[in-house]
Parts: sequence; structure tokens; C-alpha cells
Amino acid sequence: MIKKIDKNADRKRRHLRVRKKVIGTSERPRLCVYRSIANISVQIIDDSVGHTLASASSLDKAIKAEFAYGGNVEAAKAVGKLIGERAAEKGIKEVVFDRGGYPYHGRVKALADAAREAGLDF
Repeated sequence: MIKKIDKNADRKRRHLRVRKKVIGTSERPRLCVYRSIANISVQIIDDSVGHTLASASSLDKAIKAEFAYGGNVEAAKAVGKLIGERAAEKGIKEVVFDRGGYPYHGRVKALADAAREAGLDF
């Protein structure tokens, strides 16, 4: 009998393992990435109070107008730049990076590099 591997369950297991150590505080909130097939989104979260301080997604009007498809590296770069700008508006300079159990590769890496270029330090 052939069993199909549930990749999302494996990703969630990896994410929980990382979340044991990566905790966002008010001084250094957590930059959390979620990647789907067609889009990518990111949030800056203060885990001590459980609030989202800033967010950006490939579904935002500014990015959706520029890119027809949000599931590629170019859209991820735009989302990274946008989250960096929104964090600067809120006075956030340092974050801890939570890749959400995804490999640090492709869209996740492009988003992280663009956020660093936009002024976030992690």
C-alpha cells in the first residue's frame, strides 16, 4: 500500500519545532512568513501580547495591481519591500525571522532579502 506524504503536516511540525525557540517580544517582534501556491504573506507579531503590528501580502492592492500572479519571486520581493516600509512607519527596526517551516529558498529568501534592504535587521 502506497501512502502519500502530507507535506503540509511536515511543514507544520517543523514550524512548531522552530516556534519553541523563536519568540517575538515588544523590543524585537517576530516576522512570520506564510507561503501558499498563489500568494505570499508576512506579519510582524508581538507574541508577548499576541498582536499583529504590521502585515503585507501579495493580495494587497498596490502589489496586486503590479503583479498579476502573487506566487513568484518578483511578488515576494515586492512584499518584502512593503513590509520593510510598513515596519519603518511603526518604528520597528529589529525582528526575529520565522520562516514558517518553509525552506529558506526561493520566495522566502527573496522576501527576506528585500525586507533587509528595506531596513529591517535580522
